[in-house]
Amino acid sequence: MFFDILTLFPEMFTGPFDESIIKRAREKGIIEINLINIRDYTTDKHNTADDTPYGGGAGMVMKVEPIYRAWQDLHKKRGEVPVIMLSPQGRPLDQELVKDLSQEQGLILLCGHYEGIDERVKDLIVTDEISIGDYVLTGGELAAMVVVDAVARMIPGVLGDQESMIEDSFYNGLLDYPDYTRPREFMGLEVPEVLLSGNHGAIERWRRKEALKRTYLRRPDLLQKKILSKEELNLLEEIKQEIEGGKNG
Repeated sequence: MFFDILTLFPEMFTGPFDESIIKRAREKGIIEINLINIRDYTTDKHNTADDTPYGGGAGMVMKVEPIYRAWQDLHKKRGEVPVIMLSPQGRPLDQELVKDLSQEQGLILLCGHYEGIDERVKDLIVTDEISIGDYVLTGGELAAMVVVDAVARMIPGVLGDQESMIEDSFYNGLLDYPDYTRPREFMGLEVPEVLLSGNHGAIERWRRKEALKRTYLRRPDLLQKKILSKEELNLLEEIKQEIEGGKNG
């Protein structure tokens, strides 16, 4: 899968994409990341990619022409590919959307900056807008990094252990269960006995219950969207009784 990133600041991506899992996936040829400097498609000697907004107001607006020219080059090479603009006005990024995006052959990610992007860019080339949260960043570069990282993890071969992906928070609609490793005891805190029992059925039940408990306490909104199995419903009832009992105790 390829990711073509249109940006004014390609240097920002040096580091995050040259380390760890993403680096190995690039070296294996599983994913391809291309950074396209929008300024390379300007036509004046100062490489001007922004201008003052019509109607007045604070800040600068990214110009339509260089972005459109950059997209034209990519379109000749890639054909019809989703063009995603990273924007606080976009639909929220969640795991279901990540799964959908991972099914594409590739993505073109457009990083906004300054006060915004000329609306005609959206009219002409943008197929979707995505937000990574209800807050404002200095530009779309950080959001693009998040999208690439989240989507890349879904591609077979990127992770060394695909099972770890399935057990991640949000993958199955729940937060992740607690994890432990050596030492068995640290500063009076011990690893739960069930994890040392060797009883895989009991371990699986404990992990499922802990995932449900965390989700119930921290993100109850996720439970409203998830269809729970009979076992999960029973576990959730246990959790509620334990919490209620703790309050009364």
